[in-house]
Amino acid sequence: MAKRPISEERQAVLMLAYLCIATEKDANLIRKVNILDRFGLTDDELALICECKSQSIRDARQKIKKKK
Repeated sequence: MAKRPISEERQAVLMLAYLCIATEKDANLIRKVNILDRFGLTDDELALICECKSQSIRDARQKIKKKK
């Protein structure tokens, strides 16, 4: 599958989001998703930043909802 090009504006948001969790190396996926959800990123974008599968992001979001 070919990758879609990312707009410059979206690239800036992704870089900023990555920098926000770069200092959170010991944080678990749920914590990272909780932080990154503030940026309004898609599951695929979060998976790219967190280096995991999109399904893992969806699972983490479900766990966050259950805690509330």
